[in-house]
Parts: sequence; C-alpha cells; structure tokens
Amino acid sequence: MVTTGDTAPDFTAPLANGDIEEFTLSERLEEAPIVLAFFPGAFTGVCTTEMCTFQDRLAAFNDLDATVYGVSRDSPFTLNEFREQNGLEFGLLSDYNREIIDDYDIPMDFADLGVYGVAKRSVFVVDADGEITYAWVSDDPGVEPDYDEVEAAVEDAA
Repeated sequence: MVTTGDTAPDFTAPLANGDIEEFTLSERLEEAPIVLAFFPGAFTGVCTTEMCTFQDRLAAFNDLDATVYGVSRDSPFTLNEFREQNGLEFGLLSDYNREIIDDYDIPMDFADLGVYGVAKRSVFVVDADGEITYAWVSDDPGVEPDYDEVEAAVEDAA
C-alpha cells in the first residue's frame, strides 16, 4: 500500500467533470496539492455523504489552491450522473478497470454481496513533486475520513 513519502503511482483514467476527459496524474501536478478521495461506490449512503462533505468544504480546499478528485470503480457515465444529482463541483475519476485501486493497493470486497475489487475508503494528498504527503486508508467502509485532518495535510503540502 502506498503511504506518506512514497511517489504517487501515476495513472490515466476517464475524468467525469460534466463531460468525460482523459486525466493523467503526472500531467496535473500543477494543480497540487491534489486530494484523491477514493470511495467504494456512487449512490451509496456513506459515499454520498463523503463526497457531499468534500463539496461542502471545497471552498477551503480552493483557498489552499488544492484540487479535489473523487475516485471509484463506477463508470464515468455513472459518475457524471452522481456529480449532477449531488451538485458536486469537483471531478470524479473512473477506475472502471481497477488499475488505480490495484496500484494504490486498496482493493476491498463485499463478498456477501458478490462485489469485488472496489476501493477502500481512502484519501491521499499528492504534492507538486508527485509525492504522497498524506495517506489515510480505512478497512471499515462505514468510516469517513477526518476532514479537518485532510485539510491540515493539504495546508502542509501547499
């Protein structure tokens, strides 16, 4: 699992931002600090609450010149609908093929539901050099990140 001090694994993925664009992390480092907020699935209770909380706090992240992205296995089309229905103003990255989740080593299964390889709820802050300056990973999908801690980590990375 990647952790603080590691180089963030680079990736290219579809970005759902109202449209669908290609996103490559290494080409977006000028947007740093970058918050990558991984969540198991759109339109689920805790995930919706988490993404809406990031939206509610977006002004604070913008004030720190940080960029927030949500990341899940959902398709970019699903993520665009999720953005629209929840009024999310930040982009969501589709890891439909589970490459990012594997590279960050954060897969989780809900075997009793027949769902495999979704993202553990996790937050990584990436600085302009591509280094992970903050890493939080939960084994409990019902636990949200400490948003104040994430904001403090972004402030430290800015």
